[in-house]
Amino acid sequence: MARNLNRLDWSLIETFVTVAETGSLSAASRRLGCSQPTVGRQVREIETTFGAPLFRRRSNGMILTEEGMSLIEPARAMRQAAGHFSVIAAGATDTLQGNVRITASVFAAHHFLPPIVGRIRRAEPDIALDLISTDTAENLLFREADIAVRMFRPSQLDVVTQHIGDMPLGLYGAVSYLDAHGRPTDREDLVEHDFVGYDTNDRIIRGFREAGWDVDRDFFRTRCDAQAAYWELVRAGCGLGFGAMALAETDPIVEKVDLGIPIPSLPVWLTAHAALRDTPRIRRVWDMLADDLAQVLS
Repeated sequence: MARNLNRLDWSLIETFVTVAETGSLSAASRRLGCSQPTVGRQVREIETTFGAPLFRRRSNGMILTEEGMSLIEPARAMRQAAGHFSVIAAGATDTLQGNVRITASVFAAHHFLPPIVGRIRRAEPDIALDLISTDTAENLLFREADIAVRMFRPSQLDVVTQHIGDMPLGLYGAVSYLDAHGRPTDREDLVEHDFVGYDTNDRIIRGFREAGWDVDRDFFRTRCDAQAAYWELVRAGCGLGFGAMALAETDPIVEKVDLGIPIPSLPVWLTAHAALRDTPRIRRVWDMLADDLAQVLS
């Protein structure tokens, strides 16, 4: 097989790995943020460079050929090395200028971070900020984000973390719902009410079972995994549900249902790649995020 490796564009490695991992040109284009024809052209280019087909085209997607399978692990190692290179290069600057990408859940990005981002911008006008609102875990290695606000302790290697505090949760219902259905007065009364639950996430089910209620998915008559939409369903009167007290206590549409039942809090962590955290602009944004989020949680 003729390989023109001296002509290999190393940026094509990311495309090759992404198509292999996603299984289609369309899914790869969404992940890479470019058009499907561009991804198709890059796949043809890398196959031409290697002198052999690396994918089999099928109606339901693309799968690696035997030659492609032999290349995928070295290609992943190259992509990871490129990610480390990018992180180290980004951490070389010693000024309070440049761009910082912050990622957080849709709920946190909508309800808690805008005022904090505003304060950072006023304090540091030379730092540009990207707020990535997503419920998927952004990859810190490949600079999809510089700082992540997580509601769990990250376990990824090569990252530094800081536990900011714990976000207290409470049980709430819309005033309209409680006026129509009554306010529960004890545990037995509580389970006669409608509840908003999750669709595929079993966290609330596990919480109920740990509290002594043997419930399943069907117990929840309205279900949604997206935290921001979940809270809006509670506010709309679909049933009782759980929300962050820092937000709910200032919302006149909802009312707390307090029967003395303990509800676990959500831990709040900041995370950044170890090679980047002490870059001046990232450290400055990190410190301001930590201070302001701690005030939200207090």
